[in-house]
Amino acid sequence: MFPNPQDALPLPPRPNLERYRKLAKELVKAARSSDATAIHHWAAQWMRSLTRVTQSTPEIDRRTNHVEGFARRQLSDRESTGGKGALTRAQFVIARLHGFESWPKFVKHLEEFQRENSPVFRFEMAADAIVAGELPTLRRLLQEDPTLVHATSTREHGASLLHYVAANGVEDFRQETPPNIVEIAEALLAAGAEVDAAAHVYGGGCTALGLAATGIHPERAGVQNALLDKLLEHGAVLEQPSIGGNRLPLLMACLSNGRLKAAEHLAGRGARLNLPVAAALGRLDLTRSFFQAGGGTPGPTAEEMTVGFLFACAGGRNRVIEFLLERGVPLTAQDSSGQTGLHWAAIGGHLDTVKLLLHRGAPLEVMNSYGGTVLGQALWSVANDGEKPDSIGILEALVDAGASLPNPCPPVNPRVDAWLSQHGRIT
Repeated sequence: MFPNPQDALPLPPRPNLERYRKLAKELVKAARSSDATAIHHWAAQWMRSLTRVTQSTPEIDRRTNHVEGFARRQLSDRESTGGKGALTRAQFVIARLHGFESWPKFVKHLEEFQRENSPVFRFEMAADAIVAGELPTLRRLLQEDPTLVHATSTREHGASLLHYVAANGVEDFRQETPPNIVEIAEALLAAGAEVDAAAHVYGGGCTALGLAATGIHPERAGVQNALLDKLLEHGAVLEQPSIGGNRLPLLMACLSNGRLKAAEHLAGRGARLNLPVAAALGRLDLTRSFFQAGGGTPGPTAEEMTVGFLFACAGGRNRVIEFLLERGVPLTAQDSSGQTGLHWAAIGGHLDTVKLLLHRGAPLEVMNSYGGTVLGQALWSVANDGEKPDSIGILEALVDAGASLPNPCPPVNPRVDAWLSQHGRIT
């Protein structure tokens, strides 16, 4: 259900039900107003207030637009804003934006949370302790209530406490990985947490292992592989449907989320490899074997070959790239976002791969779904994801091959800006 569980807004430390009832009435008033900006002002005021009381530092403008857009869709016609139904729709908006399926479930959560030592209160305190790395607090809560380890969130995703160690899929404001997260996972598992419990995120069926393997926060914290090993040590299953979401096998889910290191690690722990995964990991021998199956076994599909080629480009796996090109994968192949192999090689910072694809005649001016050519995407990636060792070399190779620089070009970083200035392309 929209919005996604991970987009849920945080609750104030002392949420007040009457204040939320008033907020819903204010939304109805804004929806009925002749002022076209009334809903925007309602959303902006709420986000400023929420940011202040939660002491968070979100992108207020982005959140405001998100809240405004959802509210408008729910109260967009006269029927929605007239009569008793208007207040019901406004209450639904508020509940959904906090991650609850309905206003009654939201109200029940708030009422339970007001009672210290209620199951909801204890669960929320335990979840906060996990993301803050407060292991003594978590252990105390588990000792005081041994059933807590089996509890699930009253939010839509229904995650258990163990899911929170993955810092993925659950509400955004709780997606943090403290340095001691492996110890925290061990404490939960030792207390009896179900290692393969499923949360209702990314299409459902996601386990802590799948979410940890596909999440960026454990990787950035440098503890991803250790966390995966801890879950596997306690019996986590590698192969089950949609373990990492979106009905993808585990390693495909890792690669689709850019978690190459996790995919490599789990492949070493016995996770099943298909053609795209073998290509992404640079396993030429295994990639070749999928074309040698006999006994009437069908060979790889065109889609599998294309996905494998794009993964190989993203990972700079040149030998696999050449092999798949020889098997007929077109240089113009694109993924669902319109990225070609050359786009992905540039994003990954693989100069040798960029040169290989250019030598083969890869197109330069194909646009992805964001409106970016390879060169435009390369500049965006440097500006947003950081410069890689060969970033300047890639830009030079693309320009030498005939790629057109944006004119003018917004600033990227000092080194790239100096390079752009040499080409007369800087604002």
